[in-house]
Amino acid sequence: MDKQAHTSGSDLNQQISIRRVASGDLSFVMALDESVTGLAKPDYWQDIFSRYAKRRTQERFFLVAENTNQDFAAPILGYIVGEVRAWEFGSEPSGWVFAFSVDPDMRERGVGEQLFEAISEKFRGAGVSSMRTMVERKNQLHMAFFRSEGMAAGPYIQLEKNLDE
Repeated sequence: MDKQAHTSGSDLNQQISIRRVASGDLSFVMALDESVTGLAKPDYWQDIFSRYAKRRTQERFFLVAENTNQDFAAPILGYIVGEVRAWEFGSEPSGWVFAFSVDPDMRERGVGEQLFEAISEKFRGAGVSSMRTMVERKNQLHMAFFRSEGMAAGPYIQLEKNLDE
């Protein structure tokens, strides 16, 4: 069996570093996203990297969970991207998470929790006291994760219109 199967969550936590994304990480982020969503989005990820990694601000965050144990195959185990947004329809400034994923082989080992806590700290440091995200109702994986982290329905309702009709 490979070493991944024998590593407990607490052991893995000692082998993960949460840090800002670097240019060398982008191919791993794109591959992880494609493996999870089934869609290759190189232009999207290049744009996100340009806006959230190259132009560093105190309100935009692109973090990765780096595997510091060389015995594991994947150097990047997950990522989370978010920003502070303010004043949309009268809302107070809030942290928004809009991209998040963990390698399926590394789930339920604390990687997602570490990423979530790291971006929570970044948002607190930016002076906001609430965090939001949007999850598709049928995406039970993300719904369960965010709820386990204390997130619940907020005061706003997402509205949508099909533009092809």
